[in-house]
Amino acid sequence: MPLDATLASWLTLSQIPGLGNESLRRLLQAFGSPENVFLAPISELNRIVKPVVAQAIARGIIEETVTKTESWLSDPLNRVLCIGDPDYPQSLLNIADPPFLLYVKGRIDLLNVPSLAIVGSRNATPQGLRNAEAFALAASEGGLCIVSGMAHGIDTAAHLGGLRGQGSSIAVVGTGLDRVYPSANRELALALSQNGVLVSEFALGTPPLPANFPRRNRIISGLSLGCLVIEASLQSGSLITARIAIEQGRDVFAIPGSIHSPQSKGCHALIKQGAKLVESAQDIFDELGTVYVGVKSSFPVPSEHPLFAHLHFDPVDLGTLSERSGLTISSLSAILLQLEMEGRVSTLPGGLYQRIV
Repeated sequence: MPLDATLASWLTLSQIPGLGNESLRRLLQAFGSPENVFLAPISELNRIVKPVVAQAIARGIIEETVTKTESWLSDPLNRVLCIGDPDYPQSLLNIADPPFLLYVKGRIDLLNVPSLAIVGSRNATPQGLRNAEAFALAASEGGLCIVSGMAHGIDTAAHLGGLRGQGSSIAVVGTGLDRVYPSANRELALALSQNGVLVSEFALGTPPLPANFPRRNRIISGLSLGCLVIEASLQSGSLITARIAIEQGRDVFAIPGSIHSPQSKGCHALIKQGAKLVESAQDIFDELGTVYVGVKSSFPVPSEHPLFAHLHFDPVDLGTLSERSGLTISSLSAILLQLEMEGRVSTLPGGLYQRIV
C-alpha cells in the first residue's frame, strides 16, 4: 500500500544529510508539519538551516527511500512510528532528544509497558553472563520488559532472559532494521521479532557505524524505569548509558564484583557515585517502589565443591592453591577445568584462577 504524504515526508527528512533533530525541530516549529517543510520556499528554509540542507529539502521526496520502506512495511510485523503516533513510546516523550521516527519490528505493545534496561560488557565473564540472564529472567517474570542493545555479551544474555519471562524484551539497535548486527545474533533477532520487539531510529540500510551506538543508548535508557549495569570496565559504553539514564531521571543499579577484576571497576565507580548496589531482582523492584507479581528466584545454588575451601573469590595461582589444598598440580588442573566448564571458576591472565560462583 502506498505511503501517505506525512510518512513519506518524515522518511525523507530523516535522511537529509546534515539535518539533525534540533534543526528538524526548528523546521517543524516554523512550518507546522513535515509536508509543509517541503512546500516552503527555499528562501524561508535558508533562514533556519544551512543552504546545502535547504537545497536538499527543496529537491523533494526521495522516491528510493519511500519505495524501500513501502516494501519493508509489507511485512505485518513492521511499523514506522512518527513522534505523534498513538503507539509511539510515551516514555521517550520525556527525554531531551526524542527520536522523531522509529522503525519497529515485532510486538509494538511492549513499547509502552514498564521496562528495565540491562547493559554491560561485550567481553563478559561466564558469571557475568549468568547474572545477566538470571536477573533479566527474574525481572521479566516480575512484569518488567527487558531493554538492551543486542550486542555480544551482557546484552545478548539479558535479551535471552527477558524472552524467557512473561515481560519479554526490547532490542534497540544501531543499524537499519533490515540488517542484523552482530551477525552472530541472527537467531536472537528472529526470536525478538516474534516474541519481543526490535527498535531503531536509523533508516533501512544503515550500516553499523560507530557513532550510531552511543546515540541509541539514550533510547535504551529512555524506554526504561531504570538501568542495571552488569560488568563494565571504566571505558565501557555501558557507563555512557548509565550517565544518560541519570540525566533522564532514571534509577541506576549496579552489581558489584571482585576488586581485582577490570570488568567490575565500572560498576564499582557507579556505586561510589550513588548507583544502588543490587544482589537480587527484588532489590530493583524495591527501589522502583512498585509491586510486581510473580517474582521468582532464578539463581540455582550449586553444591559446594571441596576445593572452594581453598579457592576463594580473589585470584590465586596453581602453586599457592596446591599448597593450600594438598593436591598435586595435575589433579588441580583437571578439577579447575571441570569447574570452569560449569561456569564456577574463571581463568585470569598470568595463570591465576578465581571462584565466581
